[in-house]
Amino acid sequence: MTNKQKMMLARILAAAALLVVLALVPTTGAIRFAGYMCAYLIVGWDILRKAGKGILNRRIFDENFLMAIATVGAIALALYEGSGDYLEAVAVMLFYQVGELFQSYAVGKSRRSISDLMNIRPDYAWVENEKGNLEKRDPDEVPIGTVVTVRPGEKIPMDGIVTSGSSSLNTSALTGESLPRDVETGMAVESGCINLTGVLKIRTTKGFGDSTASKVLDLVENASSRKAKSEEFISKFARWYTPLVFFGALALALLPPAYALAAGAAPGWDTWIYRALIFLVISCPCALVISVPLSFFAGLGGASREGVLIKGANYMETLANAAYVVFDKTGTLTKGVFEIVGIHHGTIPDEEILHYAAHAESASTHPISLSLQRAYGKAIDRSAVTDIRELSGRGVLACVEGRVVAAGNEKLMREIGVEPVSCRSVGTIVHVAVDGAYVGHIVISDVVKPESKEAIAALKAAGVKETVMLTGDAPKTAEAVAAELGIDRVRAGLLPADKVNEVEAMLEKKPEGEKLAFVGDGINDAPVLARADVGIAMGAMGSDAAIEAADVVLMDDDPTKVAKAVRIARKCMTIVRENIVFAIGVKAICLVLGAVGLANMWMAIFADVGVMVLAILNSIRAMFVKEL
Repeated sequence: MTNKQKMMLARILAAAALLVVLALVPTTGAIRFAGYMCAYLIVGWDILRKAGKGILNRRIFDENFLMAIATVGAIALALYEGSGDYLEAVAVMLFYQVGELFQSYAVGKSRRSISDLMNIRPDYAWVENEKGNLEKRDPDEVPIGTVVTVRPGEKIPMDGIVTSGSSSLNTSALTGESLPRDVETGMAVESGCINLTGVLKIRTTKGFGDSTASKVLDLVENASSRKAKSEEFISKFARWYTPLVFFGALALALLPPAYALAAGAAPGWDTWIYRALIFLVISCPCALVISVPLSFFAGLGGASREGVLIKGANYMETLANAAYVVFDKTGTLTKGVFEIVGIHHGTIPDEEILHYAAHAESASTHPISLSLQRAYGKAIDRSAVTDIRELSGRGVLACVEGRVVAAGNEKLMREIGVEPVSCRSVGTIVHVAVDGAYVGHIVISDVVKPESKEAIAALKAAGVKETVMLTGDAPKTAEAVAAELGIDRVRAGLLPADKVNEVEAMLEKKPEGEKLAFVGDGINDAPVLARADVGIAMGAMGSDAAIEAADVVLMDDDPTKVAKAVRIARKCMTIVRENIVFAIGVKAICLVLGAVGLANMWMAIFADVGVMVLAILNSIRAMFVKEL
């Protein structure tokens, strides 16, 4: 609890204690009035002050003005009647402040859930100086390419590559993943992660302003400024609603007595003024004005703790209506790293086939060549490789340990007079021949992420109508991946512009109220991410361009988080609609009852403070994402 909240609670308890004393100790006249006024001012002076400031600043019609008019009017009415019944006026203010305390606590809890994420900002970086000593520097001042040292318990200050050491990293603030991630020399690491065990030396690859931690903080800080349509509706509703109910209450206080006077009957001023005061208390729009933005704020905070960064409430509202989810393949549903999945039809041992292929490809930086070298797993003796010739679109010829090795596609094999053995496996096939004799082929494929199948199933379980995959890969490969994952439709062999055209065609065909989400990670996905109703980017390995263009960022590249993001958004929107219907429904009923004299001030307190507290408690549910 903050100091301000503690002070408010102390005032509420003091006023409540004074009311109990006044109820137990018989008092009359000026003493009774003074006692109730002390209780009233203890709990309500700040509301009166805010109402006065609003009048001076020409922003009259807000909840503070309504509460001040209603309670001061009730006190004046009790004085006029001489009844000495000031309890209702003080109780209205007391319970209103209880509701305000609930609101303050709920908002504070939502903010703390986001503030926890803000703790990922690194405060310093250790950089080795010319004498070999470590100097503490501001991360903003550390240039790209600098080697920084990160000791156990410290945050990684900037994105980079580990050059020395191994350790486990706590990535929960970025990804929501509770299990530590092991890293070693050569692996990429992101700023904001906490080093748990060993000392790491990291060569920075991005400036601090472009680092993962900075981008995450920027996304979260700006998220709450983007209002959803529901929030905009409530803001406009409150601007018109408050003056309307004030003048409605004024009419209720004046018109019936005036009509009675004209008819020659008793005006009953006290009755109608009392009803008008009840009308004002009931009509206070706090429940709507507070609970709807709070629901979105709580949803954004809860999602961020799970590694799903939604850039604004407007995107959450759109995501809740997602009926079509379109995926890029490479890096999104697959790992984006080529791996050897088989060696077939070998006439020599598999290790020898891989040995010849890796050496022949050792001078190439092509992803296929790099995957062969990684799979070989040993140091390549470059002195054993001579006469390397790369043949564009076909493969490589080289002399390895005095033997002529050819590694490439079927065209290359036929060029050198070797008949290749066809392969039924899906992927890139590297045929290998040694001294003019076919020795086998290696199957290389982009490996599907283990979570991808579960992700597609989760989306269908969430009610998504259709899942689609768009890729530049060959149709055979794309169709095999789609069939494995259970994707409804696939379009292969697409250029970036073709993907945009496909998405635009889908946008034109879909019904008005349904939305299309696109999930991607690469630079070539940025145009499609921007064109879709809601773009979802992979944040850990995704390109900066994709993250900038997206509306939602998944910090750990886990495709199952897409379904989680949809569920979070739908739960949040359900809570928003519940609060709107509940608040307006209860107030409408109580306003009618108050106008015809069937509601007293205690019912008015429930219609105002009770509804507000219940709506706030309902809003807080949006923070508990794991319960969705």
